[in-house]
Amino acid sequence: MYDELRKRGTGAVMIPVCVLTGFLGSGKTTLLGRLLKSPEFARTAVIINEFGEIGLDHDLIETSDESFVTLQTGCLCCTIRGDLVLTLADILRRRDAGTVTPFDRVVIETSGLADPAPILHAVMSDEALAERLVLAGVVTTVDAVHGADTLARQPESVKQVAVADRLVLTKADLAAERPIAVLDRLAALNPSAPVLPASFGDIDPARLFDARIWDPSKLAGLGEEPNRHHGAHDRNRHDERIACFALIREEPIPAVALTLFLEVLAEHCGADLLRLKGIVAIAESPERPAVIHGVQHMFHAPAFLERWPSDDHRSRLVFIARDLPREFAETLLDAIEAEVRETAGSA
Repeated sequence: MYDELRKRGTGAVMIPVCVLTGFLGSGKTTLLGRLLKSPEFARTAVIINEFGEIGLDHDLIETSDESFVTLQTGCLCCTIRGDLVLTLADILRRRDAGTVTPFDRVVIETSGLADPAPILHAVMSDEALAERLVLAGVVTTVDAVHGADTLARQPESVKQVAVADRLVLTKADLAAERPIAVLDRLAALNPSAPVLPASFGDIDPARLFDARIWDPSKLAGLGEEPNRHHGAHDRNRHDERIACFALIREEPIPAVALTLFLEVLAEHCGADLLRLKGIVAIAESPERPAVIHGVQHMFHAPAFLERWPSDDHRSRLVFIARDLPREFAETLLDAIEAEVRETAGSA
């Protein structure tokens, strides 16, 4: 399911990493528990960064001298003992040495109060890990009953939703009626993320972890009509400072222009750039698109696909940002592209 994301320009096989987050009481623990018992979830390394929150059969982990336990389904489960980067490096070393169950993906479960950005930074910023791991997506759980109130009161929950590639609406069976308020809020904060309902954590793992970095059918219209996704939504019912928009380019972008564009964004807009993701036609190799992941001031090294996933070969960059106008991003990219092309033409 991750074949397109698991190869870089060198042809090396990459191990996809998915971050599972969600506010306290949102059903993240129940969801993870069901996943760990699912045969379809085999060959997965699960890293938990808040032990006491997990209501699973983890007595073995609590009483074991080892931080890694192999579950019956073939999953490898551990808790973070200190730094996340060291934990990731340790499980990769053990995988290479054959001392743990081989795994094909990694899932990192955050604490309920966590801002997921530092975890995403850790995955993307370490050079050694970047040679082996690629960020495949963020899954966020949201409580159908209390989610709207949580989003209104807890800024951490807003960020958890804003950076998600998949939103899992939990406890929908407990809601007295269709949770329109929370669905409206999710659509306003992150219109690009599909919302998947789950009762008692019951959901097909493939629906969570096939989260490709770009879904053309979901986001194709954002570049031309940035407000269309709001529909009749009441603009006063959500944080107007957070917006989702897309930049679309018909022509391939020079590699130098893309690099400069991302560097300027990271330096001047990093704190407010909650998430940037996209697929880009690079002028020097337009048949092999580059997949871009960014969180605040940190950008993952681009992953190059062997081919375009659809007939649409336009470059598409999706922003989820606070106080960052679409016009600024578009003007910046235009100016950098023009300068790069002019410099190349005069050389």
